[in-house]
Amino acid sequence: MQALIITADDFEDSELQFPLDLLRNEGISTDVASLQRGKIRGKHGYVVEVDLLVDDVDVTTYDFLILPGGKAPARLRKDLMVLEVVRTFVEAGKPVAAICHGPQILISAGVLRGRTATCYQSIAEEMKRAGAHYVDKEVVVDDNLITSRNPADLQAFMRAIKQRVSK
Repeated sequence: MQALIITADDFEDSELQFPLDLLRNEGISTDVASLQRGKIRGKHGYVVEVDLLVDDVDVTTYDFLILPGGKAPARLRKDLMVLEVVRTFVEAGKPVAAICHGPQILISAGVLRGRTATCYQSIAEEMKRAGAHYVDKEVVVDDNLITSRNPADLQAFMRAIKQRVSK
């Protein structure tokens, strides 16, 4: 199994670091893709090396996608290639996990209509307008989509990810 994390500067540190550590500890090869090469920095100073540009992602080589929150999704949701990668994952039935503001990318990709999901409270109305059934729960699993509200929900988010990668 191979996993992909898409993020950019100003990601929420724990929402990237915990899933990345979990996946690698499970022996899952995990790449971080972004809009620029080099290193990117979280809101609280966590630094991670970018493995590849989003433009270079070959979706067929990955089995799982994670979209951390923070401020990065506001920028990522404007990138057409990011949206295409997300749509391709969802349409192929591959697991996509998004936490906090990460679901903003799902909204912009147009993949939430008719789906049940959660997100950071401030974007709940936008999620509803995108056609999703919003629920205020720590984690929501709807087929191949895993969504969570915020860093306080990371334990539930991580359990849902671990269940999916253990299958």
